[in-house]
Amino acid sequence: MEQIYIIPQNEIQQLFQKLEELQTTLKQQEQQQLNKRWLDNEQLIALLKVSKRTLQNWRDCGYISFSQIGHKIYYQYSEVEAMLQSRKNPSFR
Repeated sequence: MEQIYIIPQNEIQQLFQKLEELQTTLKQQEQQQLNKRWLDNEQLIALLKVSKRTLQNWRDCGYISFSQIGHKIYYQYSEVEAMLQSRKNPSFR
């Protein structure tokens, strides 16, 4: 036999508020982790859907910062995002 619980409306609202706060906190932590993440050349090519040569041009022109270990090139996610934001065009409307 199922049990039925009666919960006052104010307690349900408090529960929903706590859940929203938890969701906000988790999103902030996820964003912080993402900003610390490093992407290699292939990952960034797949993410931005650009060619290897385009990334080379961006590095040569100083549009995007990178780190290199041997022949492997890495980009910090937050730097990529900053580069895209700095070259954002406003909408025409």
